Parts: sequence; C-alpha cells; structure tokens
Amino acid sequence: MPFSMTPSSTPDFPTRALSRAAGAELIAGNKIRLLKDAQENYPAWIEAIESARKWIHFESYIIHDDETGMHFAEALAAKARDGVKVRLMYDWVGSLGNASFRFWRRLAAAGVDVRCFNRPRLDRPFGWMNRDHRKMISVDGRVAFVTGLCVGARWMGSPERGIEPWRDTGVQVEGPALQDIERAFADVWAFAGEPLPQREYRLSKAIPPAGDVAMRVVASAPNVGGVYRLDQFVATLARRSIWLSDAYFLGTSPYVQTLRAAAHSGVDVRLLMPGANDIPVMRSVSRAGLRPLLEAGVRVFEWNGTMMHAKTAVVDGEWSRVGSTNLNWLSWLSNWELDVIVEDQGFAQQMENLFLGDLSHSTEIVLDARRRRPVAASAASRRRPRRIKTGTAGRTAAGVLRLSNALGAAITNRRELGPAEAVIMGWGALLLSAFVVVAVRWPKAVAFPVAVFCLWVAATLTIRAWRLRRRGKHRSE
Repeated sequence: MPFSMTPSSTPDFPTRALSRAAGAELIAGNKIRLLKDAQENYPAWIEAIESARKWIHFESYIIHDDETGMHFAEALAAKARDGVKVRLMYDWVGSLGNASFRFWRRLAAAGVDVRCFNRPRLDRPFGWMNRDHRKMISVDGRVAFVTGLCVGARWMGSPERGIEPWRDTGVQVEGPALQDIERAFADVWAFAGEPLPQREYRLSKAIPPAGDVAMRVVASAPNVGGVYRLDQFVATLARRSIWLSDAYFLGTSPYVQTLRAAAHSGVDVRLLMPGANDIPVMRSVSRAGLRPLLEAGVRVFEWNGTMMHAKTAVVDGEWSRVGSTNLNWLSWLSNWELDVIVEDQGFAQQMENLFLGDLSHSTEIVLDARRRRPVAASAASRRRPRRIKTGTAGRTAAGVLRLSNALGAAITNRRELGPAEAVIMGWGALLLSAFVVVAVRWPKAVAFPVAVFCLWVAATLTIRAWRLRRRGKHRSE
C-alpha cells in the first residue's frame, strides 16, 4: 500500500516522507466525523459551543452579519457572559463588507475577545496579501472542527426561494490531534497580538485516545507550503485514484504536470469545480488552464448547484484531506490555512461515496463541446444550473492568464509553443509596443506612478530598518 496508516517507532519511507513534506506528524487514536454542508456542520458547531465550560476558539475567514452570523454571535456572547473564555479571530479582507463594526463591537461588549487578522498598514505595503483563510473551532481541548465553511446564510441556502445551500465539507475531531489544532490557533492568535496562556492550549497533551483513526493536522503559513508539497507527493504515490474537489482551482505548472503524469500512468484523476462561482472571474480563470489536464485524460466536472465550496481530496481509498486549502498558489504559499490529513480506509470510503454523490449533481467537461454530458441522468443533473455571468471581467482575466503563460514561455523558452499561440504572441507584441509609445510620448504618465510607488516602499523600508535597529539595541542592553 502507498500509505502506512499505523505510526511506529520505525516508520516506513512513505510515512517519513509525508511527515516531512507536510511538516506534521501522524497522530493515532482519534475519532473523526464527516460533516456535509451547513445542515450538518452548523448544528454540530452550536452544540459544541453551548457545551463549553472553559474556552472557545473560533477562527473564520468570513463571518457575515446576517441571520446566520447573528445566531453564532448570540451563542458566543452567551457563553462569554457565563464566564467562558471566548476568542474569535476573523480576517480583515474576508469579512470586509460582510460584517459591520457594530457587529464586532456587540461581541466585544459581551466579553468576547475579538481580533482582526492583518489589517492594512502603511509600513507594510504588501503585508495585507497574506490572509488567515482558516476555518476552525475548538472547545475546551475536547472537540474541534476543521472545515471549508465560513459563517453566513449563503451556506444555508433559502428553500422557500428555491436557492440551494452551498456545497461544503468539514470534519469533527476528538482525540490527541486536538493538540495540533489548538497549537495552530495559538500561532495565529500570537501573530495578531498577545499570545495565549500556555496552560490552555498545552492541556491538550493530556487528551486520551478517542478512536482508532490516524491523522495529521497541517497548519500552513505563508511561504511554508506544507499542503503544496504534500499534494504533489501524494499524487506521485497514487496508484489507483485521485479525486479532488476545489472551489477556486488555479493549479501551478508543477502540480498540473504531476496530475498529468498520474493520469498518463493509468491513475483515475478527477477534479470537481463549481459551475457557478461566487467570484465570477474564477470560473474563466480556472477553465483557462484545463486543456492540459483534459488532454492527459484527467476528468473534470462542474457542479450544477449554487456554489461548490469544498476543498477535499481522496486518494486510493486510503488517504483523505479536508480543510481550507484551495488548489491555487494563494492558498498553498501565501495564506494561513488549516487542513486535516486522514489515513484511514473507513473514512476514505465515506469521502469516496460523498464524491460520487456530488458527481451525480455535476456535468462533465470534455474537449469536444458537443460531447459535454451529465454524469448521471438524475433530476438534479438534468436541471439547467443557474449560472453567475462572468462577463467581460472573466473573459479578460482568462485572456490575461493565457497571454502571460504564453509570453513567459516565449521569453524563457521553457516549453515548445504551438501554432495556435501565434495570435497570442501577436497580441503580446502589440500591447508591449503600445506601452513603449505611451512611455515615449507621455513619460510622466508612466514615471509619476512609479515614483510614488518607489517613494512609498522607500519610506516603508526606512521605518522597518529603524525599528529593527531599535529592537537590536534593546536586546543588547
């Protein structure tokens, strides 16, 4: 078998390699529960929150100030008033425009310790690009949830208006793995302010076994790339199948080549994506990179519902991943993410059954548009999905992506270009020539924005150099 599921004092090569790639050890003795959509996740979250006696750690990329968000806010506020230590972390970009300052003030007034992750700062021009994209809840070091769901009514849908809930996946975890989940929250909490008291998150070392499931907790941070390395390594080890669900697919060239190589060797590689995306531009951008996968034999499907937001993988009926990491470079290398990697055949079987059920609600993409077909002739798959129009922005983004890929290949000579890319080369030459004309005829139009940007960066570097020097003096004293 490609994956060793029983940790020992002398682990085999795949186990050691997986641990090093992920930066996370395999932890035995856990109990895990697969949760589908908000109808299963949200009630379990509320039940755990209401049972809290010591602390609640709640971390979410987006919390909406709507009926669903208010339901969770009231539950957290009630526990804070009861004396439970409630800590809530939300992301500035994720919740921008989704929750008001009044929403956060009400929580803080009730005793909830609220922190906003990584607000923009003048002394860090690009610091805002690293986001806390994690979604987790941990209660008393006793039970935790790692998930792809944020908090909002869109995940619930509206049956009375005929709006389906968003398709998403999470897990409930009990057992020693909570130690790493608690540590992951403690790291982000410390990044945003004063660290947690060690007596809290280190209590999880005493957590007894709760089941027989072995798993890893992969807490990704900017420029670490644990899940990125792991995804490629597992795809290399796969013998039978690689089934992926992803909301915002934009695979890097190495990852795409890994999937292509697996498909060429006979592995059943499938990718499920949204048919209608909440970020309209993403559908066009994702589709722009599908041809190499389709040509290699990778099967690609589009979900026929409102939005498919799950980030999951199941490989060879033995290895599964559930969490917040999307298959794109932002999630892999720029964001703070949290995933669980489960090495258990029983759980993998549940994941495969869930994936096959999703395919019955999806439509397969093929290179010949006339052969594009539903996966199964169910009533759900026969319905024409209500699409979000991508419009000019989506087409432009897809065009820019194709243009940059082709121009990069032409300049660096990293791959052979095809005849169909001659038009792209022509457009690239035309756009660059137009830029030269503007720069020569109206030099201030180019020089002024560049000068302002350079001045901003220079001021930032000066401030940070002064702070680092001052810190060094304090340490020497």
